[in-house]
Order: sequence, then C-alpha cells, then structure tokens
Amino acid sequence: MARHWKIAIAILAVFALAGGFTFPALLRNVLRLRRAGVTEEQARREITEQPISTPSDAPGKAQLFWASATSAGALEATEVNLPLSADPTLRAKQLIAALIARAPSSAQRTLPAEAELLQLYVLANGTAVADFSEALPTQVPSGILSEQLVVDSIAHTLGANIPAISRLKILIHGQEAETLAGHLDLSGFFPVGAPDAADAATPSAASGPQPVAGAPPSASGITPQPAPTSPR
Repeated sequence: MARHWKIAIAILAVFALAGGFTFPALLRNVLRLRRAGVTEEQARREITEQPISTPSDAPGKAQLFWASATSAGALEATEVNLPLSADPTLRAKQLIAALIARAPSSAQRTLPAEAELLQLYVLANGTAVADFSEALPTQVPSGILSEQLVVDSIAHTLGANIPAISRLKILIHGQEAETLAGHLDLSGFFPVGAPDAADAATPSAASGPQPVAGAPPSASGITPQPAPTSPR
C-alpha cells in the first residue's frame, strides 16, 4: 500500500476515534437542552396554572359558565367545587383561573387555554377590571359570537358568584383595547349580574353591553356604558 494511503487511513482513524469520544458528549448536551426546555415549559405552566389560595379559602360550589354542549352560541352553567376566598377580588381571580383551566371540553371552552389573567381589581363602585395577556385576543376565533361568548362567560361567572361586582372592564396587557378580536367593542363596561335559566339558554351575542339612553352607538353596533367616576 502506498505511503500516502497509509497516512490518509491513519488520519481518518484519528478523526473516527475523536468522533467516538465527542459524539456521546454532544448527544448528552442535546438531550440535556431538550430536557431543560421541557422543564422550563413545565415550570411556567405550573406557575400559571397553580390554584390561587388564600387564608380565607373555604370549600364551596361555584357556577362557571362555558359554551353549551347542546345549544350552539349559548352558555351553560356548570357547578364546580372550588376553594373560594371571602375577598371579592381574590374570589374573582380564582373563578377566572378555573374558567380557563377547567373547561369540560375543548368544544365548551370560551377562554383560550393560553390566556392568562395578569391582574384583577374590584373597585368600590362594583366595577371589576380584568387585565388579560395578549393570548386572549390573539387566540380567540375572530367573530362577534365567539368574542361575545368570552365576555359573557366571564361576566356570568362573576355575577353568579360575587354579588359585589356589578360590571366588568377588560384590559389587554394593561392597555385599553378597541375590540377583543376585531368585532366586540371593549371600550366600555359590560353589565355583570346573576343570569337566570332563560338568560343562560339565550344565544350570547344578544346579551352584550346595554345601550345608555342618549348615547351614540359604537362602530361595532354595541354601545358601551360610560366610564364610572373614579372612586375617591
């Protein structure tokens, strides 16, 4: 065998030997990075999905409103056992968290699974201000009916479980938005009240913000309520 062939074979053998040592380490690094990514994602979900608990929590039954399994475009009340705080603000956070995380099925889901309630305040005049992540408008199917179902499911759930809340304001990432996903007007306030059986069976698109006498209609055809006077 020619000398240059021997040299070439020797060089290839060296590379093969080096690869034999480095490939397992490289594979371990890739697997470790994959595991790290999964672990970080799991940790994020555990943080965002863990139940909100307070010292005043007591086991109780709550009515949560998801999309009806039998009537398209309508909401349906479901009784759920939850630890509930006596504080209206904390109870509202618990209810909305459950509304996102505990939907009976994907078909009955009203709020996207990726949506997060960033903050919620209950003002002295009974207004609940709910601030959601940008996943709410970006993951909701665009359309007046699907957008109205989102708002109605929140408003009905709050109204059925927290009498102190009389209306709802929705923010997106701390900012006021013109619409939810292109159709439903978010510039005003939505009435909150405990719905009766007839309300729950009525298609939700008919139960948007109520017009105020003398107020001009909005571009979406739904007239928002005027902003309340800031509590002093």
